[in-house]
Amino acid sequence: MSRVGRAPIPVPPGVQINIDGSTVTVRGPKGELVRTLPHPISAALQDGVILVSRPNDSANNRALHGLCRTLVANMVQGVTQGFSKGLEIAGVGYRAQKSGEKLILSLGYSHPVEIDPPAGITFLVETPTKIQVQGINKELIGEVAAKIRAVRKPEPYKGKGVRYAGEKIQRKAGKAGGKKK
Repeated sequence: MSRVGRAPIPVPPGVQINIDGSTVTVRGPKGELVRTLPHPISAALQDGVILVSRPNDSANNRALHGLCRTLVANMVQGVTQGFSKGLEIAGVGYRAQKSGEKLILSLGYSHPVEIDPPAGITFLVETPTKIQVQGINKELIGEVAAKIRAVRKPEPYKGKGVRYAGEKIQRKAGKAGGKKK
């Protein structure tokens, strides 16, 4: 049986859980998240913990069991603590700034790139080269961070572009510059 799927999810104080069939609603101090679990997987609230279970050991059910448990655990963590994903900008003249709720990126194009945050997402510009994408939905934060990174992916020769915080860029050597035979 799945070790991840078997683990109970503790419900912290101040968090309300509502399980209606296959729909799980989690409400906490930072907001509310709703997710519908796939058909064979079910969730139950017992003694202050959430238990995710599967009906049998078919390959598909085993694959979904741990995934659904992790998704519900991320919902609980999101409404209590929230999530954050860091981005770093490298390159001469590359920078980010915040105007109202929008994120404005200057990344070497002839125009600044404006990114509107979807509902539930906020941008925090710590320095002109460091951005934090914050919110309660981990999945949405990852999507928005990936879209920002896709505006100017890090290139392998000088390492210029937008990268995740702590991401290592595999560097390539430039031209050999040697004699031709």
